[in-house]
Amino acid sequence: MKKLMWLVRRAAREEEGITGLETAIILIAFVVVATVFAFVVLSTGLFSSERGKEAVYSGLQKTRGTLELRGSVIAFTDGTNVTSIIFDVANAAGGEPVNLDPLALSNKMVIDYRDSDVNVANIAWAINFLVGDGDDLMENGELAEITIDTSGQALVANKAFTFEVKPSLGGTMVIARTTPAGLDTVIDLH
Repeated sequence: MKKLMWLVRRAAREEEGITGLETAIILIAFVVVATVFAFVVLSTGLFSSERGKEAVYSGLQKTRGTLELRGSVIAFTDGTNVTSIIFDVANAAGGEPVNLDPLALSNKMVIDYRDSDVNVANIAWAINFLVGDGDDLMENGELAEITIDTSGQALVANKAFTFEVKPSLGGTMVIARTTPAGLDTVIDLH
């Protein structure tokens, strides 16, 4: 009877405790939440590092297709105006092939002319491969001569001008020169 009274008194006090099962459930919940949080952190890190890698590869592709000026810029005149300008270009070291077909409809290289009076986009130009394999792609080891007709630009003595050579892939090559005070028939524009 004493035992029964003791059980009744214990039940009347309404003391509750946490059982081992409830503790295990709470610990499992903490572990699950920590696992999900860790997965989110790792996924975000992997995603951002992948984006960084894509940016680096995109930048490398842009710089690999860059042309560079080889040699002098030569101007031909009629005594009062510059009629044409010739310069040589080559592919930068380790560069990707660049399309130099002036008649191409896509992936076309564009040359813009600018001086203090005018800005002409997509000026007409011609290409002559000095060293090449017969196609219109500027590849490593090739050398091409670009001729630009400037007879309609009023390019006279003491005039600063700029050409922007923009290949379809790669950086822009800027050629900025000034014509001398006296115009000979052929001028090397340093």
